[in-house]
Amino acid sequence: MKILLVEDDKTIASGLEYSLQQEQYTTILCHDVDSAKKVLAEELNHLTLCIFDLSLPDGSGYDLCRLVKEKSDIPVIFLTAIDDEVNVVMGLDMGADDYITKPFRIRELLSRINSVLRRYHKQFQSKSVINIENIRVHTLEGKVYKNGEEILMTALEYRLFLIFATHMGQVLSRNQLLEQIWDVAGDFVNDNTLTVYIKRLREKLEDDPQHPTLIKTIRGLGYKVGE
Repeated sequence: MKILLVEDDKTIASGLEYSLQQEQYTTILCHDVDSAKKVLAEELNHLTLCIFDLSLPDGSGYDLCRLVKEKSDIPVIFLTAIDDEVNVVMGLDMGADDYITKPFRIRELLSRINSVLRRYHKQFQSKSVINIENIRVHTLEGKVYKNGEEILMTALEYRLFLIFATHMGQVLSRNQLLEQIWDVAGDFVNDNTLTVYIKRLREKLEDDPQHPTLIKTIRGLGYKVGE
């Protein structure tokens, strides 16, 4: 999971970056609005979450939040040294998902991040129908259709594809997939088994399994479904 962190205090920023990486998050660190906008232009579809300091040398975290929410539905958390209700309300009104006031403990921030991501994951899962090209997932029924015809899947095949469907546009590493399958299915799935299940999904869902366009391999990084 990739997090964009924008914080102009380099001491705070480096400490946060280190702590997030220790929690297995991939981080992109920026110190101002201008560099963050460049990252958003190139990486927005690959981001899991954004953390924006409100007060930046060349603008505000509000500007970045507005930019993100206009183009995507990924969560945003504000960092602020101003414990001011007006600023907090304004940020939440424009779509921010949470805020945390400096100084804070890193465990508190990690707890907020986990809470926001769980909430977003539940929102995706609550969608009754997810459409991906010619594939339709009926989450309430636990069924998958291709061109209107039901595709029969094992429980684990369905769980794996649902993970892809609820993280469209995101590159998921093999470790991330293994962790989520373990969490959801409660079964032991090793790396070789994951390879087999991805092959099976491609055989059932791709028009040409030898040249997959639905479940794409991102060399050296993992897999992605959707743009």
